[in-house]
Amino acid sequence: MSQQANPRGTFLKIAESVKKRIEDDPTMTLLPSLAEVMRGYKVSRGVALRAFSVLRQEGVAEPVPGERWRVVRAGTLIDRRPLDQRLAELITTEGLEVGEAFPSASTLAERFGVSRPTVTKALEKLEAAGVLAGGGQGKVRTVRAVPVREGRS
Repeated sequence: MSQQANPRGTFLKIAESVKKRIEDDPTMTLLPSLAEVMRGYKVSRGVALRAFSVLRQEGVAEPVPGERWRVVRAGTLIDRRPLDQRLAELITTEGLEVGEAFPSASTLAERFGVSRPTVTKALEKLEAAGVLAGGGQGKVRTVRAVPVREGRS
């Protein structure tokens, strides 16, 4: 009769291991991908997700739509606005004028640490809102209108 590891509690051990890595590396901002956890610990996707869920419950990490899970550290400010709002803000912060070229999806994906399809969706929202013009494969997007910042009370 062969002895097998008890699967109960495996996700807790993985969560503890990842938490230790976060504590040991103060520069760590993103959790390893699900694929990396699955490969590294030889577990299923469900077990890896349960481990990430434990980290979320303990306030150590949080999921980010369209991105990898992010490490949450006390005292660190995180911009939780949707990507399209952060991209629209680039127009004002970088002083882009109407008619100027907007950075490419590849450049923005690298800058914000997200995938190109995620950036493309955000750019499409800005095109629909009338902030950007153009786009499409091989075409340069240009600034159509400078977004107005709303004041907060």
